[in-house]
Amino acid sequence: MNADIVLEAARATLTGSMPFPEIVGKLMETGVEYYHVDYAARQMRFYSAAGSLVTAPLLFEDLPTIADDFDVAGLKAAVFDSQQNGQKFRQFSQRTMQAGVQGYFAFLRGKRVVYMGRQGDQHTEWFPGTKPAGN
Repeated sequence: MNADIVLEAARATLTGSMPFPEIVGKLMETGVEYYHVDYAARQMRFYSAAGSLVTAPLLFEDLPTIADDFDVAGLKAAVFDSQQNGQKFRQFSQRTMQAGVQGYFAFLRGKRVVYMGRQGDQHTEWFPGTKPAGN
């Protein structure tokens, strides 16, 4: 895993300077298997299958407090706006935190994102067009 490419992708995520599918492609090309966005710690961690780890700060200053309760409808609306309307990561982060998301794991090879709330609530979103039958 090339840390410089991972950090470049993290910066592009924060600034909105690159489309998200392109960022995911770069991460996969450099060997990132999954990443964790941790709103409570204000950081992103990128993991390779070989055990490498790259950490990047989440530098947004105006993020809200993570809501106590997990609001799946609010989370789904934020995901929809990102996928369909090109919502930037800053707004996505604000909205998901207001929906009670304390962090999430994006599994690139698994093509899904698992969102977690402060009370152990979880919600899985599949990458567009990849949801298996029966789920």
